[in-house]
Amino acid sequence: MYAVIEQGGKQHKVAEGDRLNIELVDVDPQAKQIELDKVLFVGDGGASRLGTPYVEGAKVIASFDGTAEDALVKGDKLYVTYFRRRKNSKCRIGHRQKYLQVKIDKIQA
Repeated sequence: MYAVIEQGGKQHKVAEGDRLNIELVDVDPQAKQIELDKVLFVGDGGASRLGTPYVEGAKVIASFDGTAEDALVKGDKLYVTYFRRRKNSKCRIGHRQKYLQVKIDKIQA
């Protein structure tokens, strides 16, 4: 069984046992699980359900390794460069996104 979920403006195809980096959300620092209820599609072999826009009653339960504080990971460093063809008109800014790393435990459809 697999599902397509929407989280943080992105769509992810997930199955039970997958590890996933999701956008940072406000959760209790001591939480062990998170519930993702924006399920767009649920597929199970021949039977599938498509939501308009979300599947009614479907949710994905994901857990953290340890607590939510332990699940915080950092992405790659990105450098943005602004350049205009003038004297002393360059700027380089770095950005590093934070994510929550979760493991998909159960897909309820």
